[in-house]
Amino acid sequence: MNWSPHITVAVVLEREQHFLLVEERINKQLVLNQPAGHWEQGESLLEASIRETLEETAWQYQPSHLVGVYQWIHPENNETYLRFCFCGELLEHDPGRSLDKEIEQAVWLDYEQLKARQQQHRSPLVLKCIDDYLRGQRFDLSVFQND
Repeated sequence: MNWSPHITVAVVLEREQHFLLVEERINKQLVLNQPAGHWEQGESLLEASIRETLEETAWQYQPSHLVGVYQWIHPENNETYLRFCFCGELLEHDPGRSLDKEIEQAVWLDYEQLKARQQQHRSPLVLKCIDDYLRGQRFDLSVFQND
């Protein structure tokens, strides 16, 4: 048996008590997620988080910390996801940039708005990452050793 978990990155970005999220179409259903995506060959996890954030929101950001590492098994297809969630500083926004084709739009939501739309979350990790971020959970980026 060949088991391959999905290794993904996600980013929690906050501005004025609002969080940057994306509305995306997955199987024709509108879901809500952090800027997130799969780790690609040849890039570091940090590079993947920067790329995914730019592709999905048109925002550049500078990673500052790891919020956490999360394991989730999708209840419908039994696939395993390993998510590395980062946070950092917003840099520049390019409103003219095209977003990934699945992305409907990037949105800023406060915590109450996020909770009110919990049925739309792509996975339970969306709220878990933000809750950990709000609790101040941060790990130094030096935990990543790149050759």
